Amino acid sequence: MDIGSNKDALPAGVIALVPMRNVVLFPHVLVPITVGRPKSVAAVQFARQHGGSLGVVLQRDARTDEPALAELCEVGTLAKIFQYSSSSDEMHHAVCQGVQRFRIKELLPDYPFLAARVELVSEDIQSTPRAEALGLQLRERAIEILQLLPAVPAELAHVLQATRDGAQLADIVASLLDGELAEKQALLETLEPEERLNKVLLMLTRRIEVLRLSQEIGDRTKEQLDDRQRKFLLREQLKTIQHELGEDDAVDENVQKLEGLIAKAGMPEDVEVQARKELARLKRMSDASSEYSMQFTYLEWLTELPWVAPAATEIDLKAARAVLEADHHGLERIKQRIVEFLAVQKLNPGGRAPILCFVGPPGVGKTSLGQSIARALGRPFVRVSLGGVHDEAEIRGHRRTYIGSMPGNILQGLRKAGARNCVMMLDEVDKLTASSHGDPSAALLEVLDPEQNATFRDNYLGQPFDLSRVVFIATANVIDQVPPAVRDRMEVIELPGYTQEEKIQIARRYLLPRQRERNGLSAQQCEFSDAALRALVADYTREAGVRQLEREIARAMRHAAMQVAGGEQTMVQIEAADLDTILGPIQFEHEVGLRTSSPGVATGLAWTPVGGDILFVEAMRVPGSGKLILTGQLGEVMKESAQAALTLVKSRAASMEIAVSAFDTVDIHVHVPAGAIPKDGPSAGVAMFIALASLFTNRVVRHEVAMTGEISLRGMVLPVGGVKDKVLAAQRAGLAVVMLPARNEKDLREVPESSRQALQFVWLKDVDDAIRAALG
Repeated sequence: MDIGSNKDALPAGVIALVPMRNVVLFPHVLVPITVGRPKSVAAVQFARQHGGSLGVVLQRDARTDEPALAELCEVGTLAKIFQYSSSSDEMHHAVCQGVQRFRIKELLPDYPFLAARVELVSEDIQSTPRAEALGLQLRERAIEILQLLPAVPAELAHVLQATRDGAQLADIVASLLDGELAEKQALLETLEPEERLNKVLLMLTRRIEVLRLSQEIGDRTKEQLDDRQRKFLLREQLKTIQHELGEDDAVDENVQKLEGLIAKAGMPEDVEVQARKELARLKRMSDASSEYSMQFTYLEWLTELPWVAPAATEIDLKAARAVLEADHHGLERIKQRIVEFLAVQKLNPGGRAPILCFVGPPGVGKTSLGQSIARALGRPFVRVSLGGVHDEAEIRGHRRTYIGSMPGNILQGLRKAGARNCVMMLDEVDKLTASSHGDPSAALLEVLDPEQNATFRDNYLGQPFDLSRVVFIATANVIDQVPPAVRDRMEVIELPGYTQEEKIQIARRYLLPRQRERNGLSAQQCEFSDAALRALVADYTREAGVRQLEREIARAMRHAAMQVAGGEQTMVQIEAADLDTILGPIQFEHEVGLRTSSPGVATGLAWTPVGGDILFVEAMRVPGSGKLILTGQLGEVMKESAQAALTLVKSRAASMEIAVSAFDTVDIHVHVPAGAIPKDGPSAGVAMFIALASLFTNRVVRHEVAMTGEISLRGMVLPVGGVKDKVLAAQRAGLAVVMLPARNEKDLREVPESSRQALQFVWLKDVDDAIRAALG
């Protein structure tokens, strides 16, 4: 063929080139192509207008818009354009037939399209016996694959039968195969006909095997589907026969029961529509299928949830206060807040309830307060334990795609309560832990937000459920361990520990009657004297709550029950002197006087997750070089407080009549006993300063004084937290004077009146006030 020989055409040996991203054109094959790049469009139009040939070549990287010579494959196909059209989306379509292979020599510049100087590749037309044998085998294989491919034109088989040239047959069959572009380009670049026939035959054989396997798998699957359909028809016929005989099975009864439950459930309209769709699916299922039980359980959950909004009930505030007084002693501020909450509910029954969070040590009555609120409101009470929950699905539920999936604890609690306005206690909300299964505290954010929980969505249910009428009450021991986002959605109410008098009253009113009943005793068979209760509280327990106190009372009751059941006594009167025999030696001694009987020992006050406690700071000096030794498993902040206290003592050595040289020849050892317990925080600064001042002035700290407060290097006493718990701990330990930072005076109102009357308070502005109060 003479390329580029016309007067208006390109020079001889030069053609317009179209680089293709995903098309390999073979000679003797008719292929539609689509072009959109400006240079490619110009090349097609030029070839069409001048009646010349068009070069079609594959580019190596499909992402390149303007490929250079190195980015084009070396061998392409010369083509004739038979049809051309353009569309509204600026794409141009042409039908081209491959004519002959060519090899690109160079690209020519200064053309509006890609122009290349090429060399036509002539093929050997002489046929060998091996080439004829390969051609015959290829023709048979090609006709075989046409029978396996769907929707193949019948004319294609006639074309293959009529083609006698082996090289031409190889090109036609290669265009039919859906192999990789790199494989097709390799076939195009294979110029030896016999070698090309061999490669195409191998590719064709591999493709036939794949199609045969695919057909076998499809036939096997169709047989399985046909078998299922046959069984389904047989079951339907069996149902019809049983119906005619009057022997309808329980499946129909269950479906009818679900229909009635859906009608009575009072679901929102969109939820009821979804429920009836799922019921229709259930009717079409076989009761032997695995999905039947899953679908049935899901519909049961939908019908058993309390969808209907509860009727408004009258709240009697006097009766509610009487319930709180009967169930709990003390806690006046807490009771007042609960009555305020009930008053708002009475005036605005449709309003959204706030989320209350009771924070306090174990055993102070957080859970029982929630039960009292439910009694006062006349609503069901349900408790959801969150301690140790580490899976987000425990809150939001599992998706129905899993076997054994079920709703989360929130909807399970509502189903148990049977009312949408129940009181739900989320117990131990500070014990949630994140894991690889998600963060359950993050799932609580929607539950505890009054603005969002009206459309709470459980993963199992898949439908919104209104939680806005539920009264949520959370409990925690340490509020700092609750994530800030969850804490922000709750109103925190702190429950401090009980005073000694309150514990005695609680024991008299609640613990003794309960333990008598549990141990089968009556008031005429066992009685505690007031002295015995007081000794039990002071000598056998030292806690913020009353759990250990109840355990000790239970031990005494069991001792009495043994004597009454054995006939030894009919009435057991337990006195203070009997406790040593019944409970053993006392557990806690008032060792403050003993501990602070020598210089260098001060009594501090500490806060713990289970309430306040006292701690002792001991200082000792030994010959050395001025080092500071700290022991007692102290945290970094507490170690810094000790260093600041020593620096402060050195700076005030002159005013306290301490020789400056006294610090250079000794090592100072500060120890806080109970070394197995970690201790940290800045509030022991005053106690450490007083202990060091007592050591170097050789004066004993007053044994009835306890102290707390952070110190600065300027000698100022800074405020601390947990004042109420610390004051109650000082009272439990039998101390008489409590030294507190002056800026904490506002916190004294939280301390019970009985404790304020029993203790003397010294307000510290700087360490000079502490020296005067502790050392005289």
